[in-house]
Amino acid sequence: MRFRLLVSWVVLCVAFSPPPARAPAAEDGSDLWLRYRLVGDTARLAEYRATITQLVVPSDAPTIQAARAELVAGLRGLLGRDIPVGGDVTRDGALIVGTPAGSRLVAGLPLGDALRDAGPEGFVIRDMAVRGRRATVVAANRDVGVLYGAFHLLRLLQTETPLRGLNIQSAPRLPLRLLDHWDNLDGTAERGYAGASLWEWARLPDSLNPRYRDYARANASVGINGVVPTNVNADPRVLTPAYLVKVAALANVLRPYGITVYLSPRFSAPIEIGNLPTADPLDPGVRAWWAAKVDEIYRAIPDFGGFLVKANSEGQPGPQDYHRTHADGANLLADALAPHGGIVMWRAFVYRSEVPTDRVMQAADEFVPLDGAFRKNVLLQVKNGPLDFQPREPFHPLFGAMPHTPLMMEVQITKEYLGQDTHLAFLAPVWEEVLNADTYVRGPGTTVGKEIHGIAGVANVGSDRDWCGSDFNQANWYAFGRLAWDYTLPSSAIADEWVRMTFSNAPRVVDRVKAIMLASREAVVNYMTPLGLAHQMARGHHYGPGPWVTGGRADQTSVYFNRADSAGLGFDRTASGSDAVRQYAAPLRARFGSRDSVPEQLLLWFHHVGWSERLRSGRSLWEALLAHYQAGVDTARWMRRTWDGMADLVDPERFRRTQAFLHIQEAEARWWRDASVLYWQSFSHLPLPPNYETPAHDLDWYRRLRCPPDPRKPRCDAVMGAP
Repeated sequence: MRFRLLVSWVVLCVAFSPPPARAPAAEDGSDLWLRYRLVGDTARLAEYRATITQLVVPSDAPTIQAARAELVAGLRGLLGRDIPVGGDVTRDGALIVGTPAGSRLVAGLPLGDALRDAGPEGFVIRDMAVRGRRATVVAANRDVGVLYGAFHLLRLLQTETPLRGLNIQSAPRLPLRLLDHWDNLDGTAERGYAGASLWEWARLPDSLNPRYRDYARANASVGINGVVPTNVNADPRVLTPAYLVKVAALANVLRPYGITVYLSPRFSAPIEIGNLPTADPLDPGVRAWWAAKVDEIYRAIPDFGGFLVKANSEGQPGPQDYHRTHADGANLLADALAPHGGIVMWRAFVYRSEVPTDRVMQAADEFVPLDGAFRKNVLLQVKNGPLDFQPREPFHPLFGAMPHTPLMMEVQITKEYLGQDTHLAFLAPVWEEVLNADTYVRGPGTTVGKEIHGIAGVANVGSDRDWCGSDFNQANWYAFGRLAWDYTLPSSAIADEWVRMTFSNAPRVVDRVKAIMLASREAVVNYMTPLGLAHQMARGHHYGPGPWVTGGRADQTSVYFNRADSAGLGFDRTASGSDAVRQYAAPLRARFGSRDSVPEQLLLWFHHVGWSERLRSGRSLWEALLAHYQAGVDTARWMRRTWDGMADLVDPERFRRTQAFLHIQEAEARWWRDASVLYWQSFSHLPLPPNYETPAHDLDWYRRLRCPPDPRKPRCDAVMGAP
């Protein structure tokens, strides 16, 4: 058995500064989408140079100065020349940025209605006359809105959008837009596939890596306004004075970019660092301890945001250890935070110590009865689907089911179940699918996006030079921020922006790369978990196929979820099975519960289907499975070939990195297809069609296959050999 180990690009954390006008010949990905390369269209470049001739910034506030620094660097790179900066309009082509409170010039402009509608974080960009001269104005009610507007204007230039006649007013649809880092204090990152943690705890607070500022810039450029730097599997030490001073130093770097810092406390911290005998949320001594600890945090970090809590899940301590409810635990922390304006984000990802009839039902069954029992400053943080960040799941039934409890949605940007850093999988379609899903809780049109107050993404950022483990993983960080700002944006528009900012505005590049990105998620679903299958990955590291995984806790095995037998395949969640459909509103309950109306893409999530049963497509289940697995391989092959044909269109360094990953993805798509089909065939006993690609090995070979041990990035690279 042969394995080819991919040499990962692990580079020391080295700072990057906003790039100069002249781009280097090769790119290492460290600039992300903030590349600011000279505008390639000569006519558009001439237009921009005539439109922006000076920068007017009449304020010295830290966030306005961050906007000024970004505009100076961005315009230098995009226009190929320095733009003079002053405090007043002296010529046609002024770019004026500021707020009415910080600039008398902005205060005198007729922007009242637009600014009112922009709210506290939004902005207005307008092409207008100012003191008889043509100008472009970026205005907002608060400094952070000016920063967001500055980044948006630079995005327009990067994507070569005309500036004449601009009249833009933009405001975030969700007030909370957070990155959750699953990073540990020892420098490791749980489910991280881009090197070690970004945070150098041993060097803080005295040494601040310049990458922290670049991280803040990247987040602000897409409107992310909160960061949880530590793992939800919490270490109580983060609440000690020695670490609070380190967190405060990080907060000082992030603050000018509109980013609030939150922490993940361990529920048992009163015992572990407070020397109390209990962490019972109703104990007066425990309540006093948390109140004092929160006061201490706010003395160190005056704008601290609050807590993200994982409790009574996967071995984490929580209120149920004391026969209390999740509401009791959340309210304990909420009461301590309330005087300071802080919030509690209480994760709904829980499952009991005993194995349930259907694991996907537990969160709704456990939390819906608590609706209305939480304090006003508690938000329930709910994963996008009821299982665990699968390539495809139905939306979580908690969305819309708790009208008296504000909800946040949690998604995973790091691709634990979607090929990690190796496979190209653009995740905007995953999130768009959920955000646009209709819950029907108040009639048609009650989408998930309308039911949430915020969104959190499990970050894919690490110490790798390219930040995310691969160039295309950066697109998921970008897409998360854009959808968090405006969840109505289509995936295609987000992909278009990212390609233009990251690679090129040339149509040959944009069209091909967008096509690859928009096809990639469905390809992964097809070769991993088609027709509503879920959690069919290998045990533990979740890399590679493992539909045969059994042993240990049942609801952590693949066989628990696929229910394969001689009769058929799939988990019966109708009224005749686990009845998980009852957790959805009546129209969906009927739709999902019927074989005649359930979407085929969720068929095996809700139904156990016979191998030879005919689907609405006219194919049998067996035929449909084979078609989907083959379609996944075919798409992966097409993605690789399309990229192979772009050698003269992309810089050599990034071209070769992506090419290597796509070759691995194609080979491993075949691995997924062949291993899965052979395993299902051991139950169906049905033949493969004559023209079907024959698996390279028998089932026993695939079952014995093990990924080589790699604590940082476990994988079996190109296990099937070269394509």
